[in-house]
Amino acid sequence: MKAMILAAGFGKRLKPLTNDTPKPMLKVGNQSLIERNIDSLINSGFDEIVINVSYLGNMLIKHVLELFPNNNILFSKESEPLGTGGGIQNALELLGDEPFMLINADVYHDIDLAAINKIVKVAHLVGVKNPEHNLQGDFSLDGDIVSVRSEANDYTWSGISVINPSIFNKLIPQEMPFDIWNKVLKQFINNKEVSAEISDGIWIDTGTIDRLELANKTHKDEN
Repeated sequence: MKAMILAAGFGKRLKPLTNDTPKPMLKVGNQSLIERNIDSLINSGFDEIVINVSYLGNMLIKHVLELFPNNNILFSKESEPLGTGGGIQNALELLGDEPFMLINADVYHDIDLAAINKIVKVAHLVGVKNPEHNLQGDFSLDGDIVSVRSEANDYTWSGISVINPSIFNKLIPQEMPFDIWNKVLKQFINNKEVSAEISDGIWIDTGTIDRLELANKTHKDEN
């Protein structure tokens, strides 16, 4: 099964750390975020990884190829970041026709990727308990079917999921950039076609300096 790592963002909320370094190359402990996520995928049996790159993309490509010279890693280049939805659409030729694992490059986690449901007609999300920065949550569950309430929701999307690329075949043409949640998944959620499972493992979105520091503290405490 293939996997895709979303790694093309600017990392604006992490400035000045990202002035000269792409966000996925920031470190937790002695490893970059993207190194951790590639290791997690490889150790979970994913034999081909696609990474989209844009901001400081050549630096990120060099970093990955130096660390993983013998692994099957492909890069989808974007002249400007295309968003989470646009980035996937741009990489579809590399991803092929079968469902693939999708993960954000900036999450620090110990979620068992090998155990996630991979038989997916539309999309299968991994949710986590709502963190302090997203107390309203992203979605709730009816059994294992995703729903979105107009007010507070029970879970936050971890940025980890299994996506069937066929959903992009039904997509109304979008102006770039666009995100996968609002412009792609929401229509299938409304039709009760998206499933999810909940993880109680370690998970931190390192999208701000404070949360990157939290990830480093958590890593230190765990080790």
